Amino acid sequence: MDVSDSSITRVALSAMLEGPDRPHRFERCAFDEADLGGLDLSGLRFSACTFTDASLARANLSDAVFERCRMGRVDATLADLSDARFTACDLHMSKWVRARLSAAQFTDCKLSGAVFTEAQALGLVLQSCRLVGADLRGLSFRKTRLEQLDLSDADLGGCDLRDAEFDGGSLRGANLKNARFQGADLRAVELGEITVSDITTVLKGATISTEQAERLVAALGVRVM
Repeated sequence: MDVSDSSITRVALSAMLEGPDRPHRFERCAFDEADLGGLDLSGLRFSACTFTDASLARANLSDAVFERCRMGRVDATLADLSDARFTACDLHMSKWVRARLSAAQFTDCKLSGAVFTEAQALGLVLQSCRLVGADLRGLSFRKTRLEQLDLSDADLGGCDLRDAEFDGGSLRGANLKNARFQGADLRAVELGEITVSDITTVLKGATISTEQAERLVAALGVRVM
């Protein structure tokens, strides 16, 4: 059963999920400000739905699919999002604190200001996403290909980025304190202003391009002839 063009409360959704004809797809439905915490939404598909200011805390969203959904400020604290997929969704200022994001995929999503602290993110895929000012502290992206991620002003403190490959994107203004970049390929990412201190500490062991190195030298006021 598919449900479309409806405004759905927790009570209504619970009744649908517990009924004999459990829905599989919701299209253009509104869940704004609803408390959906703890519900089993695993395997469901949401297309062009809205979840603005909704709570998905502790919900089971494993294998769920979200396409073109507006989910600003959604709270997914402690939710299970294993193998969930988000495509072209607006998730600005969302919360994923201590959420299970194993093998979850975010593609072409707006995640500016999102908070991912203490999330279980083994196999997490972020692709062509805007993560300006996002809190990603302590996450591991080791040996991951990071494609077109705008991480400007993001907090990457303590992140494991060893052997990661950046394909485009930006690290301009990002907090890189205690992040590990050994073996990372940074040639295609915008670094913004970097210093000798950055190169000898945080970015030590990473690969940068000749152009990036030239900009670094120029910023030091050194002329290379």
